[in-house]
Amino acid sequence: MMTFARRCGIGALLLGLAAADYTQPLFGAPGDAWPVKHKLLGKDGGKAKDVSGIACAKAQGFPRSCLVIYDNVQEAQFVTVTDGKLVAGSTASLIGDKLDGEALELDGEGVAFAGGRYYVMGSHGHPRDKKGKLTGREIKARISASSQIIRFRTKGEDGTASEIERTPRLREIIAAEPLLAPFMDKRLENNGLMIEGVAIKDNVLLLAGFRGPVLDGNRAIVLSARIDTLFGGSGTDHRLFRLPLGNGRGVRDLAVFENGILILAGPAGNGPGVYAIYACDGESEEVRRLAELSSFDPKRKPEGLLPLDRTPSGLRVPDPL
Repeated sequence: MMTFARRCGIGALLLGLAAADYTQPLFGAPGDAWPVKHKLLGKDGGKAKDVSGIACAKAQGFPRSCLVIYDNVQEAQFVTVTDGKLVAGSTASLIGDKLDGEALELDGEGVAFAGGRYYVMGSHGHPRDKKGKLTGREIKARISASSQIIRFRTKGEDGTASEIERTPRLREIIAAEPLLAPFMDKRLENNGLMIEGVAIKDNVLLLAGFRGPVLDGNRAIVLSARIDTLFGGSGTDHRLFRLPLGNGRGVRDLAVFENGILILAGPAGNGPGVYAIYACDGESEEVRRLAELSSFDPKRKPEGLLPLDRTPSGLRVPDPL
């Protein structure tokens, strides 16, 4: 594992993978951090302090056209990933929600690519408010802004976003699920609901991975719903998976790898905890632990999962800082 670059303070995690059946052990010596060329843009045009997710338009090879997202802006940013470097490019405006003329952040926490489209997931959760300064009206507006899924196509060499679609329907599905509805709009520190991962399976199903709540102390949640139900459809049909990822662990990211799903698991709360990577089939509650992550800077916690490539030996694991 490695962050994009220590010098840029990016919290995303790149994972080099091999072995489609996940039977090979994790191995590898720590590697160098990848430099970032140009600036990853954060709030008010400043430099991004962390990244919440990354996905690429192709699963193998370099260079790759990819998209990164942040949790405190309304935009996403195109990047080019080569083997050892990330080049920042143009941005794409995803939402325009405002309250009293002030932009409301999407709180983007997950991104996936399938069927020629990028999918960006809002957190669907209570905004961060450590000092309790937000009013009820502000909290409601921020939850509404973050309770969206955005998808779009790209055109041109510069990766311009086109055919942008937005849907709030996942919130309706969550509200119809008895195991999740009681946790809606609660603070994360109170085991509140927060989505931090998204993956697309077979170009048909969207999988949403929940950082919280953790059920029964050790069951993380992944919700599956049809894409055509979320975008333009009706009803609340879905499946709920309760995954045994360990005590207090929720889903911190999801990524498709060949015919399966990779899960970055980590503490549901903001305190210390152990991160790990699991594999599942996206169709059952069976999971397989691939590795626990220990050697990374605690100030730059793993946030995003990106399969890189295959090697004959197994799973290539660079430095998790």
